[in-house]
Amino acid sequence: MANVLFVCLHNAGRSQMSQALFELTATGRHTASSAGTTPAEHIHPEVVEVMGELGIDLSERQPQLLTSELAEQADVLVTMGCGDACPYIPGKRYLDWDLPDPKDRPLAEVRATRDEIAQRVRALVDELDAA
Repeated sequence: MANVLFVCLHNAGRSQMSQALFELTATGRHTASSAGTTPAEHIHPEVVEVMGELGIDLSERQPQLLTSELAEQADVLVTMGCGDACPYIPGKRYLDWDLPDPKDRPLAEVRATRDEIAQRVRALVDELDAA
């Protein structure tokens, strides 16, 4: 079982979608969490809406601060636009997903980002299952 940490700036869009889609795809075989280097007050409403279209309710989730403890617990850290603010911990596996921030974007663009994340998550889960 692997533990994956998804990290972006505000933990209000990309990382939240990634965590939720990972949990759905991995069905308990692996665990996930998400955090932000500068967490927002709430998840972006457009993210809540497009995830709701898949039956995933993010309305009660709260952005959380990236801590060294969260990073230490992860086997894989997936970063999305946090640059130098993301911690580097020797011995951890890092992936960087270049994805647009969904904040204030049209729903069609947020859906495209969600669908891209879903594809990447499926590939990651398949890889973790095979390991």
